[in-house]
Amino acid sequence: MLAMMPPPQTGGQGGAPAWTSFVPLLLLLVVFYFALIRPQQKKAKEHTQMLKAIRPGDKIITSGGVVGVVVTVKDKTLNIRSGDAKFEITKSAIAEITERGGEPSES
Repeated sequence: MLAMMPPPQTGGQGGAPAWTSFVPLLLLLVVFYFALIRPQQKKAKEHTQMLKAIRPGDKIITSGGVVGVVVTVKDKTLNIRSGDAKFEITKSAIAEITERGGEPSES
């Protein structure tokens, strides 16, 4: 295998500099960051802001598909009413707020 390789070039006529082989890899990483990582971080930040703004009276949908109305809000959990049932769920289980209700929270 080594005998089939061309002899190393000497003199001033070398190939392209070694750093040029990393340019496509760097471009790929930049595209990967802007196409996948950054939008995911933005979505997570918006979800965190939504969870901070939840208040009693809001109509929500959980990630499991349960539709309910927020009764009380605690630090990490909240109580919701769905039909005749009452549940205590974690805030992270909220997928979206479909309707705002109740009085605004004082911050």
